[in-house]
Amino acid sequence: MSAPAIDRPLHKSAMSQSQLPWPLLETVAALADAPLTRIAERLREATLPYVQSSALVIFTEDCTGRPQKTAGEEAITSLVSIADLDPLRAALSDEAPWFGEVELAGRMRSVLTFKHAASHALLVLTDPELSSRGHNADLDVVTYLWHIAARRIQEKVADAPPSYLLESRAASAERVRVTAELTDLHSTTLETIVAALRSPSLNDATARSAATDLTAKALVALRTISHRTAELVEEPVAKAFERLREDLRPLTRFSGIEIDFIEPPLNGRALPGEVAHAARAIVRGLVLAMSEQPDVSRIRTQWDCDGENLLINVRDDGRGALAADAPSIGRLDRRVQALKGNLRMDVMAGWGADVFVSLPLDLPARPVGDVAGWDLAARELEVLQHLVRGHRNRTIASAMSISENTVKFHVRNLFRKLQVGSRTEAIALAHSHGLQ
Repeated sequence: MSAPAIDRPLHKSAMSQSQLPWPLLETVAALADAPLTRIAERLREATLPYVQSSALVIFTEDCTGRPQKTAGEEAITSLVSIADLDPLRAALSDEAPWFGEVELAGRMRSVLTFKHAASHALLVLTDPELSSRGHNADLDVVTYLWHIAARRIQEKVADAPPSYLLESRAASAERVRVTAELTDLHSTTLETIVAALRSPSLNDATARSAATDLTAKALVALRTISHRTAELVEEPVAKAFERLREDLRPLTRFSGIEIDFIEPPLNGRALPGEVAHAARAIVRGLVLAMSEQPDVSRIRTQWDCDGENLLINVRDDGRGALAADAPSIGRLDRRVQALKGNLRMDVMAGWGADVFVSLPLDLPARPVGDVAGWDLAARELEVLQHLVRGHRNRTIASAMSISENTVKFHVRNLFRKLQVGSRTEAIALAHSHGLQ
């Protein structure tokens, strides 16, 4: 999909909380209380009185395991893809609502879009129809509701329990597996078409040339989807650190505090999405806590990677007034613990605060649970271990010297015995029992 020409931006929102009527305040409260799994549904319910739409789609990289959150017509929500949403988001220049037509879920559709500046999250409403109460007023309300939802997603991910992080990582692995299978399938098909059309036995050179060009472009687009999906699951450490620098740029510019960034090695191991996101949030929180102390003029942050852990160090040049039991530090410590990491803080009166954080890049091995209760055959257990490693059916078949149909047979048996309905659930359950 080519990026849309953004030529119909709408007005900036001017909604404030003091202008909200009481029924809308109740809607806001329900939206703010929504769990991550229901936030798209709650947001659609909240926006329908102001903008009718066939479907609502949220695209946010805050949730690495589930970057798309949808509600509405299944014909749209089941087909919309990152390949549709990523170019659209990139083409939007600011937070102003935009109305236009883009290719989405398999065909051109009218959409109303909103972009959240802080998180770069995207909201898309398909086939929008504004109510009769007033064009600008309705857009103000929808913009306000979207800002609440986007902020709540950030906050809920920041406070996510270990179970959410486990499920998110399993979902990330499943998405990579599915994308890789589709890539293999369509690449083989398209490469076969290219070979046939290049055959000298075909006389129509013009048709052959045109079909070859179209097929080659389709191959490039398909592989781009695979690469983009992989980027959501893992992020190069240097890129993650550069995003941190961008996040803190406004503080550097307006607070008068100088922030030194000691960059990680360029060849450091890529970070799982959950770790990269958490690391930036933790450093932002530490910098803000340190900047609130008196006489702090300089803060230094450094990332390093030892192959197994992301190592973070943040220190200030203040008088050592930051308390280890401060609420802000406690919240950050809980975030670190959710990722099975460690936070250590050294404070010396007159010498400032020095904080060290270690975040493991891999989930720690757990004691094996009651796997025997699943009554798995040896082959089924071997297939499950391959699933946990993110292997595709073709890879599993090759490694076990069996056919892909046999792999599918074992997978069906696994679902029945584990009482799960998807690979994602099977992987998460296996992780919880320490299977690697």
